Amino acid sequence: MPCILKQNDCYKMSTDKKIFTDSGIEIKTIYTREDLSDISPVEDGKAGVFPFTRGVQPDMYRGRLWTMRQYAGFSTAEESNQRYHYLLSQGVNGLSVAFDLPTQIGYDSDHPLADGEVGKVGVAINSLEDMEILFRGIKLDEVTSSMTINASGFILLAFYVALAKKQGADLSKISGTIQNDILKEYAARGTYIYPPKASMRIITDIFEWCAKEVPKWNTISISGYHIREAGSTAVQEVAFTLSNGKAYVQAAMQKGLDINVFGKRLSFFFNAHNNLFEEVAKFRAARRMWAKIMKDLGATDPKAMMLRFHTQTGGSTLTAQQPYNNISRVTLQTLAAVLGGTQSLHTNGYDEALSLPTEEAAGIALKTQQIVAFESGAPDTVDPLAGSYFVETLTAEVESAAWKLIEKIDAMGGSVAAIEQGFIQDEIAKSAYEYQRHIESGEKIIVGVNKFQTEEKNTIPVFKVDEEVQTRQIEKLKALKLKRDNDKVNASLNAVRETALGTENLMPVVLEAVENYCTLGEIADELRKVFGEYK
Repeated sequence: MPCILKQNDCYKMSTDKKIFTDSGIEIKTIYTREDLSDISPVEDGKAGVFPFTRGVQPDMYRGRLWTMRQYAGFSTAEESNQRYHYLLSQGVNGLSVAFDLPTQIGYDSDHPLADGEVGKVGVAINSLEDMEILFRGIKLDEVTSSMTINASGFILLAFYVALAKKQGADLSKISGTIQNDILKEYAARGTYIYPPKASMRIITDIFEWCAKEVPKWNTISISGYHIREAGSTAVQEVAFTLSNGKAYVQAAMQKGLDINVFGKRLSFFFNAHNNLFEEVAKFRAARRMWAKIMKDLGATDPKAMMLRFHTQTGGSTLTAQQPYNNISRVTLQTLAAVLGGTQSLHTNGYDEALSLPTEEAAGIALKTQQIVAFESGAPDTVDPLAGSYFVETLTAEVESAAWKLIEKIDAMGGSVAAIEQGFIQDEIAKSAYEYQRHIESGEKIIVGVNKFQTEEKNTIPVFKVDEEVQTRQIEKLKALKLKRDNDKVNASLNAVRETALGTENLMPVVLEAVENYCTLGEIADELRKVFGEYK
């Protein structure tokens, strides 16, 4: 219906409505040059220089596109290996491994608590033998591998290094990442094993060992992704992630490690949600903030101040209703990650609200990245949204709100103390509640869920894991334990336990144990005897 009021009255009515991002940042009707008057200009307008607001490389994607990863892993090592070969044939240039829940919390497939979970949300890896099968036909010095593993990450890293040695790879050249971020497990995800102090010791042991033995390996991927998936806002994702990163850096420095050495091997892992502009602002603000944090902690090498990050599109944004809509959501999120300057990217399958992604869905997800890379023009220039009155203002507002949260955490004694006091968990829970409340009230529209619904009959094929996977894994374990040298196994496990009781680095004895075919569960159990379990 046309407006019958005076033009100025109509304009006033249209501007009276307040609009906020999910982080509570108010969005004005229009942004002008005056909005930038209180904001420091982007330092000398360049990328690749401190504080890296515009990106970590001077030419960004003109020099090299982001690494296209597809997160995959399910059932047995044999089946996951087939999916990896398919993805590599389709143009993936980095593998990203998903592990099942028993593997993530340090249990072999024959443990009673593993019953019903083997191979369900990732691949089951019990031993070096499984790792050999998982990467059969794939040379580890020719791909980069990202492994989403935390509490048992040090054991999976040892499996990977042992396999690289068996392949004859030069360890100084293999590259990849283990997530290895235990603090967000206590705050948001829950796949922890050991108490915080022991976990932090393991993490700093990894930092120290990798610097000497696998210098190109990213020793941690400090993860905001799961914080966001648990219900945080974009601002909280930045604040809690960078605060956790600060805690890891301080722990490493207390161990005597050089911030300019281990700082270069830190990486981050962020979520990409649907609000295109807030997400781009979030990535730009995070880079600027991390550079300042590292400089304040004593870093002098610019590479140690760079925030390099992997992005995954938002799993929690996917809907079981009208699932093909998820292709559009993932495309928006892909664009946000690229415009925000990500270094690598995984795009979710449209069917992941229903099951693990089918091969078809994984293929469409990868093609989405390739279309953005080669058809959209988004990678053609550095930080293409820089200078936008809106984006620059929003970047500053995200940064300001995130600093306020970090200051609260610092006042509590840092991330570990804030987690122990339940502060971070409570803040995420409040945000998750508010988000859901806005959906249920209709204030926030989710297409196909609370508006524009249709009568639908789901005909999308879902991916199912064979229930016999667990039986086959248990049989493989039994056969392994019969053919390995169990005297060497026992000696290796004793060495792991004795080292844990002292202060020496754990990685050399863990590597020796996996090379003697000790299982993941056996190694994790030795450390449970010493460190206990977090409750």
